[in-house]
Amino acid sequence: MEADLEDLTRRTRRELAGPADEELHRRLTAIADPDALATVLTQSQLPLWAREIAAFRLGCAGDRRSFEPLVLLLNHRDPDRCLSASYALSRLGDPRTAAAAAALATNELRVAYALTPVRLLTTLRAPESAPALITVLRRRLAPGDPHWRVALACVEGLGALADRRGRPVLEAALAHPRLTAAASAALSRLP
Repeated sequence: MEADLEDLTRRTRRELAGPADEELHRRLTAIADPDALATVLTQSQLPLWAREIAAFRLGCAGDRRSFEPLVLLLNHRDPDRCLSASYALSRLGDPRTAAAAAALATNELRVAYALTPVRLLTTLRAPESAPALITVLRRRLAPGDPHWRVALACVEGLGALADRRGRPVLEAALAHPRLTAAASAALSRLP
């Protein structure tokens, strides 16, 4: 986690807007009290980066008070925020995580932001993972769908999960040039 916290610290430092932000940033990256970090999640008027740091640190420590803020960050338009939320959620150990990731991944209105939830589902290997990946991939196979990276992540995820329920949609993915090699590899892993 240290390297990931350092990356988060470095990235959020670029968002600071003066000495007060610098002091808050320093305090949030050094504070050890989980209750103090949890308080940050409910304070109004704090910048998003402050909540992100607090949620990340609590999530990595297994503190479930971070669940809702991390899920919101998992669906953020900034891919770096999504990645840090995914990392913390994968370590949180909250049983609601897979259902939340599946809901975000399968939300067609937010498909442009589904890549990280799809990858998190693969990491979690939860009962919700394969059905959600199958649903998302099936939708991405529609002619002209622009979200091929999400489709590729689904194909790779289904291969990693080696769930035989994915066979029909993986076979359909073989016909898509950007997915052919990954679909073939995924199919070779199925029982």
